[in-house]
Amino acid sequence: MRFEDVKTVGVLGGGVMGGGIGQVFAIAGYDVVIRDINDEAIQATHNAVVEGKWGIKRAVERGKLEFDHALVAIDKVKLTTEVKDLAQCDIVIEAIPEKLELKQQVWGEVDSVIKPEAIFASNTSGFVIAEVAANVSAARKPLFVGMHYSNPVPTMKMLEVIYTPDTTEETIDTAKRLGEKTGKVVSLVRDTPGTYGFLLNRIFGAARREAMAIAEQGIATK
Repeated sequence: MRFEDVKTVGVLGGGVMGGGIGQVFAIAGYDVVIRDINDEAIQATHNAVVEGKWGIKRAVERGKLEFDHALVAIDKVKLTTEVKDLAQCDIVIEAIPEKLELKQQVWGEVDSVIKPEAIFASNTSGFVIAEVAANVSAARKPLFVGMHYSNPVPTMKMLEVIYTPDTTEETIDTAKRLGEKTGKVVSLVRDTPGTYGFLLNRIFGAARREAMAIAEQGIATK
């Protein structure tokens, strides 16, 4: 899937994270379909996108978004409980709870529903992307990447795009350019089996370990 061919973005899982991902794509001009498990979750996602602390209305109030642009963006977001509504999306980004088996199960279930040329992207904060993609077809693996957004998505600039040995250059380029189109600063990260975390979380982890060592050595207080 080329960057120029992406028109509709699907999001698996709503809430603050999934809603935030959908929000930045809608503001960037894409049609967005967000799927969650029930009507209550859908309503919570709608509230996060429109009324939330980092939502579209607050962006207008803070002078970050023009009123007319906000109305167009809100209209571009469709919320659904039906997986079939993602069928014609050009890229689908998963933002469900951070449980590897759950992510694998969901990707395996939607793989046959969504058109074969669509890119799949996981917003996992640290699982090995090749493992997240374990249950998709061999034909889909070259179209599978990680797209790890920082929370809250509408205000945080960093985006990690993680590629596996199977991921095509076109897929990497499309994911990177989509991130840039939504105002993010993109870092490309190689998928590394046997680890948890990509760039940001591994740096934070190293900093935390060093801080604890400094405290334990009596150099500084906690």
